[in-house]
Amino acid sequence: MEIQGWDERYKSGERRAEDLDAAPTPLLVETAEKSVPGKALDLACGSGRNALWLAEHGWSVIAVDGSPVAIEILRSRASERGVTVGARVANLEKSEYRIEPASWNLIVICYYLQRDLFEPAKQGVVSGGILISIVHITEPGEGPTAHRLRSGELERYFEGWEILHYREGKPNDTAHQRSVAEIVARKK
Repeated sequence: MEIQGWDERYKSGERRAEDLDAAPTPLLVETAEKSVPGKALDLACGSGRNALWLAEHGWSVIAVDGSPVAIEILRSRASERGVTVGARVANLEKSEYRIEPASWNLIVICYYLQRDLFEPAKQGVVSGGILISIVHITEPGEGPTAHRLRSGELERYFEGWEILHYREGKPNDTAHQRSVAEIVARKK
């Protein structure tokens, strides 16, 4: 979906349960609870369910999304909750946000696939820091698409990293239904 489509979806509230009311991603919560809060970057953050949770739990958070409507929702929700989230509008596909190298204790990319984003995201993690990625994967008999990886493909992006968690299958997230690959990897 193009950014304009996301803007329309957020404005309409047609998928409120997924876009606004959903709890933070369970894998993010599980991982962050085991970590000392530091600097976190949430890429393709949508309306900010993960960024808000991180901020509420002591993380210093920058959240980036291409949808101005989603970012405005995030800013409003952060204000209502009394937390600070640095919310940025940037089209990741057009490289409008530069990930500073070796700057982040945690980088989160949930339910967004942009293959050329993995390398700068990996470079952005400090030594000992963590990158979480959850992407949709193809079903048996389907080929890969711009928005879905093949089974086993996500793990290959993290060769040389310590894999703390890797799983493929149905998501443990009520906001999503399609099969996913999820990884938690620590930079050595």
